[in-house]
Amino acid sequence: MAKADLIGGSLWDQYSSKVDERMTNPRYMGKITEEEAKAMGARLIVADHGAEVCGDAIRLYWAVDPDTDKILMARFKTFGCGTAIASSDVMAEMCTGRTVDDALKITNIDVEKALRDDENKVAIPPQKMHCSVMAYDVIKKATSIYKGVDMASLEEEDIVCECARVSLGTIKDIIRINDLKTVEEITHYTKAGAFCKSCIRPGGHEKRRYYLVDILKEVRQEIENEKVAKFLEQKDFSLMNIIQKHKAVERVLSEHVRPNLLKEGGNLEVLDMKENNGITQIYIHYLGACSICPSSKTGTLSYIEGFLKKELSEDIQIIII
Repeated sequence: MAKADLIGGSLWDQYSSKVDERMTNPRYMGKITEEEAKAMGARLIVADHGAEVCGDAIRLYWAVDPDTDKILMARFKTFGCGTAIASSDVMAEMCTGRTVDDALKITNIDVEKALRDDENKVAIPPQKMHCSVMAYDVIKKATSIYKGVDMASLEEEDIVCECARVSLGTIKDIIRINDLKTVEEITHYTKAGAFCKSCIRPGGHEKRRYYLVDILKEVRQEIENEKVAKFLEQKDFSLMNIIQKHKAVERVLSEHVRPNLLKEGGNLEVLDMKENNGITQIYIHYLGACSICPSSKTGTLSYIEGFLKKELSEDIQIIII
């Protein structure tokens, strides 16, 4: 029977075949006993992690060589859905053979990507993404036990959603990878904001450092800026309209010219741009040290104009106001 026949060809088809395989035939499910660990000359680490909001729980077993910090064997048990089983199975496999520090670098994004059939298509429905988050959180727990430190000290990033334990980096990556445009989509993919909702926007029962509305706005702006920059790099300067030319000039100035001026305490601003017989005239005003520098109308002017001509077009003229 085909997947589509089981649930009307909708939700079922959102899971990859790797998720199906790992869910029904997990390779690393089980436990490691003290006797087994001792036989390998290893230290047994048992870490528990649960998501109270959805009721899933995972127990991770590591047999770690104390001399090399290498994880010789990894096993898991879980009370959870099929996605939790599949994510935990891949996570245990990824841990095996790595040092504890290397295992700590595994993220929920890595776990989800390992479950994909197609690298460009997510392996699980967005509402189940939190299962891979739980899988990588238990790695942090096991590491904290092995190192004898608090789990919070291992966090390299701020946690935006405490309920679902979703980090700032994860949210930004998810927005970019899936081209998300709404907070609701972020919640579907990560579970961030699905529960107490304090992390969605200011005004919840708990004040947060980061809010989903602000993160989304920031990342969407970065994506749009990158699109504009790519467009401007590819398009012939002579074919741009005056607004596009202004953006192209500002990009070159910000990336290449202003940093050098700022080092000397100077700067510049573009006041106007005009087209005159095929020449794009750029009217600038010096700021700071540049406004009183003797070379502002000679060497500095030649430097700025030369850079813009090199990067954009020979048909550019700088006029100082």
